[in-house]
Amino acid sequence: MTIEPKEKNWRPQTQAVRGGSRRSAFDETNEAIFMTSGFVYENAEDAEAAFKNQTDRFIYSRYANPTNEMFQDRLCLMEGAEACRATASGMAAVFASLACQVSAGDRVVGSRALFGSCQFILTEILPRFGVEVIIVDGSDLDQWESALSKPTKAVFFETPSNPGLEIIDVRAICEMSHRSGAVVVVDNVFATPVLQHPLELEADIVVYSTTKHIDGQGRTMGGAILASEDWVNETLSPFYRHTGPSMSPFNAWVLLKALETLEMRVQKNCKSAAEIAKFLEEQKEPTRVLYPGLHSHPQHELAKAQMSDFGTVVCLDLDGKKERAFNFMNALQLIDISNNLGDAKSLTTHPATTTHQRISEEERSQLGITDGFIRLSIGLEDVEDLKEDIAQALSKV
Repeated sequence: MTIEPKEKNWRPQTQAVRGGSRRSAFDETNEAIFMTSGFVYENAEDAEAAFKNQTDRFIYSRYANPTNEMFQDRLCLMEGAEACRATASGMAAVFASLACQVSAGDRVVGSRALFGSCQFILTEILPRFGVEVIIVDGSDLDQWESALSKPTKAVFFETPSNPGLEIIDVRAICEMSHRSGAVVVVDNVFATPVLQHPLELEADIVVYSTTKHIDGQGRTMGGAILASEDWVNETLSPFYRHTGPSMSPFNAWVLLKALETLEMRVQKNCKSAAEIAKFLEEQKEPTRVLYPGLHSHPQHELAKAQMSDFGTVVCLDLDGKKERAFNFMNALQLIDISNNLGDAKSLTTHPATTTHQRISEEERSQLGITDGFIRLSIGLEDVEDLKEDIAQALSKV
């Protein structure tokens, strides 16, 4: 196969279109899908050498696949990472990134503001395996410093967080974490590879749910783990190969094509989200509007310092009342009710009864997720149509 050299000094958007491409002997324009579970050998000796890692070749698609490698290489070039492994879902990426490196007796520190399933991994699954987990308020550097005063194996956080859009000082937490011996895992889903680069801010590992903005069109499930080549080969790969969270080659191909338009889509999403956030602040109904691009956001300056734009999600609170939130959502005519985000279509969800319903009311209160709290993922529709839909729905609250 002919492979585009990784070292080409292309700019990010060119990498998104051409980076990591492999052409077969047919010299196809569009990247091919290698829908195969396995690969054949000329003789038994070749098979033996492959399984002993004495030759560089594909063995089994659970381990590696040409289409998956194109997607992984392209995402690496956009993220500025040395290595990547694609997974079947975002949660597979989160779990594998932690489970591959912790053992009974190890210590993990995580932020409180997490997606519900991420919180479940930290507070329910890892403790079952004898891992000590400490939860801190992500924006409180004193809590981080106290928690990281003891030797720690891993640190995990999201920024911006889902759904409360809390911004965490990546560089400051990484510096503290590394002093304690911890490996830092950052969930960069809300920021995307376009808006924030945690590896440049000293993080060790970046994880994505590619189901969100990277696909961006509601078609495929997927995840990705990006880190140094040494960490991926020595720590992640044995776990990855033997537990099987690998991505389907078809999904990898869909995501490979989606990367070509990621930057343009996210820029449009962000522009509309900023307009919607300002529009909501001008309305009488929401008692609270959250968007990192608003000066009213408590970590606006930090978001401005470590992100190139402020994201595609806007949150509002309707007086903390579930009935008012449901009335608003049910009155929407253009924006769909769905628990996904980062889509071409604008979507809304009620976290207290969906993505965060399993955590206690007290914990939700700590996170600012009231019964009136609503998450809006802003899509690619005309922003004036979105404003009109939101305005008519607010009038019926």
